[in-house]
This record gives sequence, C-alpha cells and structure tokens, in this order.
Amino acid sequence: MKFLTKATVILLVTFSFFSVNAQTDDDDEKLSLNEGTIDNQFEYVIQKSGKYQEYKVVKRTWLYSLKAHTMDTLAAFHKNLADTKAVVESQANEIESLKTSLSNTQSTLNDTNEEKDSISLFGAQMSKASYKVLMWCIIAGLAGLLLFFIYKFKNSNSLTRDAKHKLEEVEAEYEEHRRTALEREQKVRRQLQDELNKNKA
Repeated sequence: MKFLTKATVILLVTFSFFSVNAQTDDDDEKLSLNEGTIDNQFEYVIQKSGKYQEYKVVKRTWLYSLKAHTMDTLAAFHKNLADTKAVVESQANEIESLKTSLSNTQSTLNDTNEEKDSISLFGAQMSKASYKVLMWCIIAGLAGLLLFFIYKFKNSNSLTRDAKHKLEEVEAEYEEHRRTALEREQKVRRQLQDELNKNKA
C-alpha cells in the first residue's frame, strides 16, 4: 500500500516536471525577434540578452530590429485609427443625410395625411369631419326649405281652391240674378206692351 502511494507521488511529480518543462519549451518556441506580438519580441530580447551586474546587455541589432517592428506596429495602428476615423466620419455623414431624408419623408407623410384627411372647399382646406357636418347642415337646411315651400304651396293651393269655389258660387249667383232680372225685364216689357196695346184700342 505504501509502495503504491510512493509510486503515485513519484509519477505525479515526474509528470508535473515534464509539464513545466514542456510549457517552458513552448514559451521559448513562441518567443522570437521577427515573429509574434511586440510583447513577445520584447520578452525575447529580455530573456536572450546577457547580464552585466544588475544590467542587461542587449545587441544593438536586436534593438534596431525591435524599434523597426515597434514603429511598423505603431504605423499600422495609426493607419487603422485613421481608417476607422474615416469610416466613422463617413457613417456620421450618412446618418446625418438619412436623418435629413427621414425628416423630409416625415414632413411629406404629414402633408399627405393632412391632405388625405381634409377636403378643399372654395380654396380652403377643411377636415372631413367638418365637411360632413357642413354638408349635413346644408342638406337639413334645404330639406327645411323644401318642407316650407311644400307647406306654402299646399296652403296657397287650398286658398286658390277656396277662392275658385267662391268665385263659382258668385258667378252662379250672378247668373241666377241676371236670369231673374232678364225675366223680370221681359215681364215688365210684356206688361208695358199690353198696356200700350190697350191704350191704342
């Protein structure tokens, strides 16, 4: 049992050692002066440079190479920054243009809706609700006038009929009176003629 425990501990320590060595080897392989990130290149220079007391001794060629890579990286960052600024400005201009276009479209839409919801009457814009109320008022007024004229016409017609009836009665009475007067006149003439005939005889 103790043998197994010791064997296990020995195996774990051995594997840990190999794992640390492998990781260190991998890190060394990743570090390079001409490849990788700027951070890796600085780390390469720091680790590979020599020591003199508390100072690090670095090859000048490495410093020039590191400087060139750093400048290239900074130039790339500046170019990316300039490109990004240009894109941002372009997008800002496009957004402003879209805002203006949207404002114009909204204004046109409002005008269209207002025109759709209103009716031109004698050159003045009027809402459809007001137009309907006005039309119904005009129709009611015309209907009232029609009823008034119908009433007046019937009243006048009744008066005309009454007047005609009275005129016919008056004409009938006049005709009766004329006939009676004519008969009386004829009777008086006959009597006068008779008297004249008697006197002659």
